[in-house]
Amino acid sequence: MPSMKAQTQTPWWHGAVIYQIYPRSFLDTNDDGIGDLKGIIEGLDHIASLGVDAVWISPFFTSPMHDFGYDVSDYCDVDPIFGTLADFDALIGRAHALGLKIIIDQVYSHTSDQHNWFEASRQDAINDKADWYVWAAPKPDGSPPNNWQSVFGGSAWAWDGRRKQYYLHNFLTSQPDLNLHNLDVQNALLDVARFWLDRGVDGFRLDAINFAMHDPRLFNNPPSNLPMKDVTRGFDMQLHKYNQSHRKIPEFLSRMGEVHAEYDDVFTVAEVVGPDPLKEMRAFTRPGRLSSAYNFDFLYLDQITAEAVKSSLSPWLDTPKDIPSWAFSNHDAPRIATRWGGHDTPEDRAKLYMMLLLSLPGNVFIYQGEELALPQGEIPFEKLVDPEAIENWPHTLGRDGARTPIPWNATKPNGGFSKSEPWLPISREQLERSVSTQEEAPSSTLHFTREALQIRRSHPALRLGQLKWIESPKDTLVFTRTYNKQTILCAFNLSDDPKPLPPQLVTDRTVLLSKGPANREMTLPAQTGIWWQA
Repeated sequence: MPSMKAQTQTPWWHGAVIYQIYPRSFLDTNDDGIGDLKGIIEGLDHIASLGVDAVWISPFFTSPMHDFGYDVSDYCDVDPIFGTLADFDALIGRAHALGLKIIIDQVYSHTSDQHNWFEASRQDAINDKADWYVWAAPKPDGSPPNNWQSVFGGSAWAWDGRRKQYYLHNFLTSQPDLNLHNLDVQNALLDVARFWLDRGVDGFRLDAINFAMHDPRLFNNPPSNLPMKDVTRGFDMQLHKYNQSHRKIPEFLSRMGEVHAEYDDVFTVAEVVGPDPLKEMRAFTRPGRLSSAYNFDFLYLDQITAEAVKSSLSPWLDTPKDIPSWAFSNHDAPRIATRWGGHDTPEDRAKLYMMLLLSLPGNVFIYQGEELALPQGEIPFEKLVDPEAIENWPHTLGRDGARTPIPWNATKPNGGFSKSEPWLPISREQLERSVSTQEEAPSSTLHFTREALQIRRSHPALRLGQLKWIESPKDTLVFTRTYNKQTILCAFNLSDDPKPLPPQLVTDRTVLLSKGPANREMTLPAQTGIWWQA
């Protein structure tokens, strides 16, 4: 039951490391080729062995799976392909026994068109849910109400013959947008949050929350004036001034905050999509709203550079009470082992990037397989299933390649993921980086990740400390993380050449080195990171 216990210590989620599970691709226990909740339960020991604090599980709710769970048709039940509510309760119990918190997705901007709310809303304009979605009359010529474009291609408006109106869908046609200007809709969503909090979840990741409200005036979006070489979708050609990021979204988040305050230490993190997310991230995380937010600075970055890291971090350094969240990979972005990894030293680069991620102030998300340095899956067009990947093929790497199943054991069929053919193929390169293979190799990325996570957990400076930049050569990052009397010096050489570092930084107290050797004059090898105790 909810409690009103006062927080007298640092919340558990300050500086937490959270492991993301994409349930379709984690572990299949009923041999239908799709991962399930019982598979997550079986895999929790592996996750706990890494030393993370929490697990974020992508949607497992009832859904027709047109967008693989992000089109919810029942917020308060488990889709049969994943299991049952009893399975979820068992998952919560096992995770908590292992000392892991559980975070789940909440998709509040839209539902599936098969949700009973939408089925009622589309019947006519006078029923009690008529205004639960965004409906609008056509222009006199029958065309959509305005020029808004869908993320997945084409107009963001779809015609409905029963209502004789258009409905808004910022994503797939089968994902109608909820009307959160309606307080009844807000109340229903807050009840959903209570349902899962009462079942023991420890927090929520809010999907695409800045799409949750539109401008009711339905003005046309202005053009983005992007060069055509940078355009892959009609969506890219507009500034999304009116179909998202409405000024009243923070008011709804304040109402959410009131609900979450009824429970102990609830962690909430917003996904904020857009070219200039900082203002929204700060608005969404003001006291009484959400705990944290993350954007796509690193997820959409084609190549990691020192300048890009400094640019992303610097706005947060003057506001130490703000707790940002960081992710290099997730289910929507190509894996960094491919996107940033190059072809010469993938193991070295993977360790460097993991160490850099764990050095950042705030919360850290590790995507399943990132601890293995899994490369992007190679999916031929005929095996693509993701609607965005199909729509934009071959102009982007797509999302399917980041969603391929985890290879647990290279000696078993389908990498030990399932006895049946997986819903997406596992490549030979991925099998070579299986969990079982890396467990047997002391120098593997998996063992390095465990060591780095243990060090972050045992050094408050890395988890909670303030960051201060130190001048360093081009293509390097050097900074300190300081908490109380503890200081950790962090240095990263992102280049392909050795780099000299300031000699005054050198100590004999090396905490972790991503690869060696580093000499006494502190010439840091190419693609290497190091932590020292100051």
